[in-house]
Amino acid sequence: MTVERRVLAAAVLASAMAFVDATALNVALPALQAALGASGAALLWIVNAYGLVVAALLLVGGALGDRHGRRRVLATGIALFTGASLACGLAPSTQFLIAARAVQGAGAALMIPGSLALLAAVFSTEQRGRAIGTWSAWTVVATALGPVLGGVLAHAGLWRGIFFLNLPLAVAALLLLRGVPESRAAETFLPLDLPGALLAVAGLAGVNAACLGAPADGIPSLWIVAAGIGGLLCLGLFLAVEARSANPLLPLALLRSRTLAGALLVTLLVYAAFNGLLLFLPLHLIQAQGYDVALAGLTQLPVMLLLVALSRWAGGLLDRYGPRLPLTLGPAVAALGFLLLLRPGVTSGPAVFWISFLPPLLVLGAGMALTMAPLSATVMAAVPAARSGLASGMNSAVSRLSGVLAVAVLGAVALASFSHALETRAGSLDLPEPARVALVAQAARFGAAQPPAGFTPAQQEWAASAIRGSLVDAFRRVCLVSAAFCAAGALIAGVTMPARRTLRIDCDHP
Repeated sequence: MTVERRVLAAAVLASAMAFVDATALNVALPALQAALGASGAALLWIVNAYGLVVAALLLVGGALGDRHGRRRVLATGIALFTGASLACGLAPSTQFLIAARAVQGAGAALMIPGSLALLAAVFSTEQRGRAIGTWSAWTVVATALGPVLGGVLAHAGLWRGIFFLNLPLAVAALLLLRGVPESRAAETFLPLDLPGALLAVAGLAGVNAACLGAPADGIPSLWIVAAGIGGLLCLGLFLAVEARSANPLLPLALLRSRTLAGALLVTLLVYAAFNGLLLFLPLHLIQAQGYDVALAGLTQLPVMLLLVALSRWAGGLLDRYGPRLPLTLGPAVAALGFLLLLRPGVTSGPAVFWISFLPPLLVLGAGMALTMAPLSATVMAAVPAARSGLASGMNSAVSRLSGVLAVAVLGAVALASFSHALETRAGSLDLPEPARVALVAQAARFGAAQPPAGFTPAQQEWAASAIRGSLVDAFRRVCLVSAAFCAAGALIAGVTMPARRTLRIDCDHP
């Protein structure tokens, strides 16, 4: 096997681990929650401990590869991700799993940019486009297969296998990298912006803790207020550091481009809504609608297939009409899809999926397909060619940040909505006061809530109905906020995107 083919295979395997791990885990979360007894907030922390570290350190990972060797940094990322995956699979408690997921995120922050950078370094200019296209196609396949794989493993009672599967993939990737020549940039670099990276991690963690803790502990809770204020202060300091740094993670001067700033903001909002769907749809179908976990994984396939089928056509719309049309129309259609998801109540299960959930998902998938390819292309075209690598890194970081936003904001919405709805329904039931209090206390478990022990058969039936109805209310509220995100994205695109076929740089960049 040639060096180029080995690098391509290793890059695909490394990226597949990161993408499959994220989407497969979403479907297995109910099984994980039941096994570890996790609260609703802790369940969302398991997701976001990974996402916020990746979002904050992604640009650092790319810079480390340029400085210290792309093959070395990629191999280090694979090893770190694999060790953390083993720890995740063996996790005895929720707190241990959250910590291991954060370490996984650090490994992924080295792997994701490292795989693409090594491809660009090893392949010639004539072959690079095809190699990156192959890598991109396999990442889409991995993302689409993740929910199916997660559903199958969880159905078999093997949710820990999602993490253990990374071990053979990692070994194969590391063996493929053996003997690959080292690659690093020749120029001298300024010091890494480590203060900015640390402030970003601390800020995102603080805001995330405040959002996810508030529905359970209440806004007046001292630690909630401290986490929120501390997180916002760290994010403010991050912006101050970036404005003064000689080598910032986030070059604020680039955001003087109205097109680039608008495209990144649309990315943040629309991808947050989409990431929220990938997280909350399987939870809703399994815990509220009674779907088998394997079937819940399959329900995301229509959306993924639409993304693959329509992306090339959507790119053609950008070439023909410029960015304003697809980036206004796409988020608007996605918003409509989210609004259509408000219609289904407690359904009779998978038998009516075709008339309850599939039509809204098809509309939503079409909207996302209209948006994704033009959005990435617009970001790349909005900066000078010399800064294209930085623009790509910023786009990837904002895409990851959108996942953190989805879990923090939409997670808080879901937890608060479920708690309020369950308390309201419990108040209308013919239950003694101690039984009502016991039922309301189940709100902390979110989708794992159950009728409390000691209920009569009739009370158990009432409580189960109240829990399912409250889960539907929470999902509807998540979809409503997601629709607002997409509508805001459409509005921002309509104001900031140029209505012309060829983008010009609309500001001077350093």
